[in-house]
Amino acid sequence: MIEDRDFFVLDNVQGIIDPHLLFGNDKQLYIEIGSGKGEFISQYALMHPEINFLGFEAREKRIRNILKKLSTSTHPNVRLVHILVNSNLASILSPESVQRVFIQYPDPWPKKRHHKRRLIQQDFLNALATIMVPGAEVHISTDDQDYANWIVEEFLKNPYFTSAQDEFIQKIPSLEDHIPSWYEKKQSHKGITPNYMLFKRI
Repeated sequence: MIEDRDFFVLDNVQGIIDPHLLFGNDKQLYIEIGSGKGEFISQYALMHPEINFLGFEAREKRIRNILKKLSTSTHPNVRLVHILVNSNLASILSPESVQRVFIQYPDPWPKKRHHKRRLIQQDFLNALATIMVPGAEVHISTDDQDYANWIVEEFLKNPYFTSAQDEFIQKIPSLEDHIPSWYEKKQSHKGITPNYMLFKRI
């Protein structure tokens, strides 16, 4: 068993997570949906101790990998939620409680018959809009061009979001202090360029 798991990981979440009780303060809350191997949340949280971070991850193996990069002494502002995120998000977090959202390389489910499994769907976006404060940002990246186009289309169809970029899809990170994930580095070495998108909660 990995040390500090009880400190960092919320398993079998029932009801609304209260960030004030969880972190013991009223700092702004950022969330990452799909924290992968934890490169982003572990490093970005160190750079921003003034922010609280919740990382959502469905796979136990990935949770264990993220925990290897965290310490209670250096990451008191990080917690992980072991759950598969979809439209259930609105039943996990309170309305208008999140100031920023990060979604990096969500599974593109490239086969057409699997598109219904993609994270970015209208019911998910409605739930996301519910938990975000007005003006909050969603930073998304993917190396799958078809999925990038899909993401833009779904966000622009939704009445609660608008693009925060003149060009909907850009080749430079939307985040100034961008931290590439392990997967992004791997794909970049192959010459595959990421697509970065930035949306704002209206």
